[in-house]
Amino acid sequence: FPRRTFDVGIAEQHAVTFAAGQAAEGLKPFCAIYSTFLQRAYDQVIHDCALQALPVRFILDRAGLVGNDGPTHHGNYDLAYLGCIPGLAICAPSDEVELQNMIQTVYEMDSMPSALRYPRGSALGIDKLNDLFDYGLSEMPSKGTALPVGKGRIVREPRDGATKKVAILSIGTRLAAAVTSARALEADDDKVGVTVADARWMKPIDTALVDELAAEHDILITVEEGSIGGFGDHVLHYLALAGFLDSGDLKVRPMVLPDKYIEAAGQGEQYEEAGLSARFIENTARKLLGKQTVVAVADIEPEAPTIA
Repeated sequence: FPRRTFDVGIAEQHAVTFAAGQAAEGLKPFCAIYSTFLQRAYDQVIHDCALQALPVRFILDRAGLVGNDGPTHHGNYDLAYLGCIPGLAICAPSDEVELQNMIQTVYEMDSMPSALRYPRGSALGIDKLNDLFDYGLSEMPSKGTALPVGKGRIVREPRDGATKKVAILSIGTRLAAAVTSARALEADDDKVGVTVADARWMKPIDTALVDELAAEHDILITVEEGSIGGFGDHVLHYLALAGFLDSGDLKVRPMVLPDKYIEAAGQGEQYEEAGLSARFIENTARKLLGKQTVVAVADIEPEAPTIA
């Protein structure tokens, strides 16, 4: 749509306010910005969009680790810095089909601003989509289908008869790794059953899904390609307020990007360094199950900065 596209250059603050003005006049603006560059326009997101309840659709490219683009371009912080803004919906697709669906979803959202974060990288492809998520695709859909706002989905049920139940709740890109780790856990122990869920939305959070996972499992692991202060913190906050942590029966672990800058490398290498690859998800569960781990898995905690 060349006549509907405006390149404002390196002027992110203007881009956001420009989009807010379009929304105020009844248009449907899509404000496409790298996740890391939206940091420059934080004030405009709050005051010109969210406070006015203007339906600007922020499409945040390069969310999470970006490979050889390096630490200046890692979109690590958007879930944390956007999650605290009232009246802003936030979603994260796990694959290319979900990306299509979420674009259609935010297109139809006319009462509030929204943010859709998606990664740098290649699509999974039909074979992997069918294998991991049982989509049954013969070809890619030509158009997305709008999703219910604030509702996640269960993509993998645990085996029947399991006596040790693990739930992995992923948002965004780490869903395929979560399914891979679930298969490995069940292959290792026929008493272990692993549910994998895709949150889809950070705000509004699917409290019914979180309730179900917390009530029916012994272990709940959240996984996100984002910094401390993001999705996992929102889940923990809800669990605490809902009383799920009072008895001590539920073990909860958030898996997030570590509190450090990750240098340029291949994305696979970066997931290993960050502890967010499939084997690290598997081993976080193994540790909580009291099993021997094959890689070192530390409890995810912020590291205190060293002051010289």
